[in-house]
Amino acid sequence: MSKTFSVSGQHYLFDVQTFAHTVLAAGGDEYSYALRDRTTQGVIDDVAQGVSELGILLKTSASDDALDEAFKTAGVQYTELVQSAPRVALPSSHPMSNAKSLTLDDLADWPYIYFDQGKDAPAEFAEEAVCDPACAKKIATTDRASLSELCVALNGYTVTSGILVGIADGPALTTVPLETDVTIHLGYITKDDAELSAMGESFLGRLKKNLERYVASL
Repeated sequence: MSKTFSVSGQHYLFDVQTFAHTVLAAGGDEYSYALRDRTTQGVIDDVAQGVSELGILLKTSASDDALDEAFKTAGVQYTELVQSAPRVALPSSHPMSNAKSLTLDDLADWPYIYFDQGKDAPAEFAEEAVCDPACAKKIATTDRASLSELCVALNGYTVTSGILVGIADGPALTTVPLETDVTIHLGYITKDDAELSAMGESFLGRLKKNLERYVASL
């Protein structure tokens, strides 16, 4: 019998890594799996509609209330895995890359690269760790690789947990602590009263360990 399992998430590298390890550990001669990169609303919709068993999402202390209301409306529940502090992701060759810490004002002259959430999405649905920062230069993209390439090509930056980049980008990108009182919450959503499959349990166990290791290394 063919195994099935699916996960939706915002544009992360760590869940790709975890998903691959979960598939390898499960083995089998026949299966149908899916890993979907989505907007924040797309992740919520996938889980609410049963398209994916799990949705991997970032919340912050600033977006917490808005997202919790969206989860309640959609009939999904959120579980936190780890917390981390926001970091600026920028090219290793960037003039600010060796700073001990940065403020958004320090970056005012550089383009801010972010994931487009769609025309009507609330600011709180941002995948970045700062909701709608006030900056003159902004570039939206819908692709993880494009975001990294644009940062490098344009000396741009984004604001992440520090776990969201660097795993596969090698020396091209680095992260610097951002001076802010915002806290990042990384976790997952499931459909209300849903029972996790064995694959889901395995994936979440690996994900939690990976996230805890990455946070400890920052």
